Amino acid sequence: MSPLELFSDELETLVERVAPGVVAIEHRRGHGTALTLTSDGYVLTNAHVVDGTTRLRVRFHDGQHVDGEVIGRDTATDLAVVRTGRSDSTVLTLASGAQVKVGQVVLALGHPFGFERSVSLGVVSAMERRLPGKDGAMLDGLIQTDAAINPGNSGGPLLNVRGQVVGINTAMLPFAQGIGFAVPSSTASWVSALLLRHGEVRRRFLGIAAKNETFATEVASKVGQPKGVRIVEIGRNTPASDGGLESNDVLLRLNGASVASIDDLQRLLALDSEQVVDLTLWKREAVVHRQVKPSARRAA
Repeated sequence: MSPLELFSDELETLVERVAPGVVAIEHRRGHGTALTLTSDGYVLTNAHVVDGTTRLRVRFHDGQHVDGEVIGRDTATDLAVVRTGRSDSTVLTLASGAQVKVGQVVLALGHPFGFERSVSLGVVSAMERRLPGKDGAMLDGLIQTDAAINPGNSGGPLLNVRGQVVGINTAMLPFAQGIGFAVPSSTASWVSALLLRHGEVRRRFLGIAAKNETFATEVASKVGQPKGVRIVEIGRNTPASDGGLESNDVLLRLNGASVASIDDLQRLLALDSEQVVDLTLWKREAVVHRQVKPSARRAA
């Protein structure tokens, strides 16, 4: 058997294995895709797929239709969790961030334009992309792929060849060819956990604008990690300004946990319950600490 035949057969087997974990979302305002998150019938999709509705219909791979209820939405990451009540769902596994690499072969599964059970093939083209989301908010840390993503694919899985979910398909550029985007599985993991627990992501804010940064080798050796989050702007009368943070400071750790990306920072602020957090910074060529009290809401 030729390598091409072997590759084709393996992809066919992979799709047959994961397809039962991909479901269709239907409601009056449109349709989309979701993936099964838990064996007791919770599914994960995009927030924009279920926007404006709390009740909907979910169609499983075997043709069964069940009522679905939106139990939580997070527009900042364009993710939502829906309860279906079906207890024998095939669960898809979310990959860790370390398992996602540029150049990796990926498959996008979904129901684009109502064409059921569509599969497209591509690669991870880039990572940590930013796109404007709903109401002008920015979606950070997105995976870029050339696997075809079209309306109706939204909320479906972007899978690696091991069948692990590396991203949740979320957007496309309408006038571009072969450029689609997905919310990373690392983000989906902690956001979905909070949506299952609380029905929302209770965010806290420092009052900064920031960007991801990869350090030069010399700096990385001094700070003990390869990446951080550089502060671009500090809001007036915010926790960041009150705590002595400044533009061009680079966040390294929060309460000792590494901050290698904006997603890390958002996750740690959402999960940490301490009123005052210890921030480790790279500031004027030195590692320093600052005590900051995050706000429960974004500063005006």
